[in-house]
Amino acid sequence: MEFETMLDDAIWIANSLFTRGKATGSSANLSFRCEDKIYITGTGTCFGRLKKDDFAIMKYESVGDCLPMNTVIASKEFPLHLAFYRKSEDIKAVIHTHSFYSTVFSCFNHEKANDIMPDITPYLKMKVGTIGLVPYARPGSKELFALFGQRIKDDDAFLLANHGPIVAGSNLMNAFYGIEELEENARIALHFRNPNL
Repeated sequence: MEFETMLDDAIWIANSLFTRGKATGSSANLSFRCEDKIYITGTGTCFGRLKKDDFAIMKYESVGDCLPMNTVIASKEFPLHLAFYRKSEDIKAVIHTHSFYSTVFSCFNHEKANDIMPDITPYLKMKVGTIGLVPYARPGSKELFALFGQRIKDDDAFLLANHGPIVAGSNLMNAFYGIEELEENARIALHFRNPNL
């Protein structure tokens, strides 16, 4: 029953993000952890058309290795999700999008790499925590995964430079609320910089 609820939440979240323009094409990915398995959207899937059989199933071993359990190919950015799951047993879900305002904010030069987002809304720190910046590397590349691994313990969520946000949560809805709060905070922060955005 718990798994079915998680699966329903994952599909609802994906469709909600897509229909509101916060995920486009096949660029976003999400995952959730249930018992000893990680379910992640398959490569090339579209959040607007996501179905229950579009998830790759990865068996999570105690040493943090993952073995595929079905024929769906996991998103090429699965290592980013895995880094979160290795970070804390409390993390049960991860969402990554290319949402507009967070991505724009990731393109600026920032004086520091950690806690880069001004907490304009009162809920950013409450729902997400600190937001770090991961230097640019090609999406899906080993270089990106290495850079992300070096930063994973420094902040709670991240902006991948020139790429987009990635947020984790104790469940799918918390990760969803977090990525929504981050996007809204980025929108307001950018409005102060340029009201025409």
